[in-house]
Amino acid sequence: MTTSAPSRTVPDLSYLLMHTAHVLSTRMNAAFEEIGITPRAYCVLFHALEEERTQIQLAEISDLDKTTMVVTVDELEKAGLAERRPSSRDRRARIIWVTEEGKEAVAKGTRIADRVHREALEALPENEREVLVGALTRLAEGHLSTPVECDRPVRRARQSRN
Repeated sequence: MTTSAPSRTVPDLSYLLMHTAHVLSTRMNAAFEEIGITPRAYCVLFHALEEERTQIQLAEISDLDKTTMVVTVDELEKAGLAERRPSSRDRRARIIWVTEEGKEAVAKGTRIADRVHREALEALPENEREVLVGALTRLAEGHLSTPVECDRPVRRARQSRN
């Protein structure tokens, strides 16, 4: 006996958001290859430039776990893009300081990120672009701003916010 799946009464928002986020991430990764860094490294540098921040603060802002953050900062130091330095506010703390070369990478990375985002939005009719961004912003800042606790935590790829 063949059974059929029940019909959906609401669009599959999970698929739409996850698929488009995945494809956008692959496009962003490919674009950042132009300057030899990852979007994750760019995100950390970007937020380190905003103000004096510790590695822990940057990990939280960039939505990275501690291990990934350590590896990322190690890579940034090795590439000469950032350094760990003592904080000017708390001598016990160490901050991530962006080098001149790192500042150049952020400037180039910002142009790349803007280009990739612009290209994605330009795939939509002009009158739909602002609507999409507004709706996603309201979801991200409202109803879908905070994950809920569950017995089986959802594994997901970490995405940077910048």
